[in-house]
Amino acid sequence: MRYALEGELREQRESFASFRVGVGLALFAIYALLAIPFRSYVQPIIVMGVILFGIFGALLGHMIMGMNLSIMSVWGIMALIGVIVNDSLVLVDYINRQRWEGVSLMDAVRGGGMARFRPILLTSFTTFAGLTPLLLDESTQAQFPIPMAASLGFGILYATLITLILVPLGYLLLEDVRAVSARGIRGGAM
Repeated sequence: MRYALEGELREQRESFASFRVGVGLALFAIYALLAIPFRSYVQPIIVMGVILFGIFGALLGHMIMGMNLSIMSVWGIMALIGVIVNDSLVLVDYINRQRWEGVSLMDAVRGGGMARFRPILLTSFTTFAGLTPLLLDESTQAQFPIPMAASLGFGILYATLITLILVPLGYLLLEDVRAVSARGIRGGAM
């Protein structure tokens, strides 16, 4: 006697397996597309580092709403990744432009946080506000897209707060590492 997973559970496993490959390719493409304009292999990691926090926020949202993870949840997470990368990109790009104009590191990071705080926060909160009616809808028709809205909405809320803190800190950390390595290289040459 033997058993096999059939029906919805089997299809769900197959869908999640194919998404793993797609997510991996998408993340690589995002990294490559960020590395080119940044002219850096490390800055894209700062931008993309917030993705995990967004996914955590999406999972937390599912727990709060009492929902199971579904394929629609994963689609919401995919959309979430795009929004999170955009928020981080806006912040890092502003800091980079300030640095290229000769602004000191601390002033550029502080200025970037202040200049981009409101646009990032408003974009994220209005997105969540737009998804709220769907999240609270109890009709039968709304049950299908609600997991996607939960992933996107709660993930954005959580990741936005993390973005506004961790991206500037990551940028400062990267510059500290660069300064230490430059001193180490110069110190070793003497």
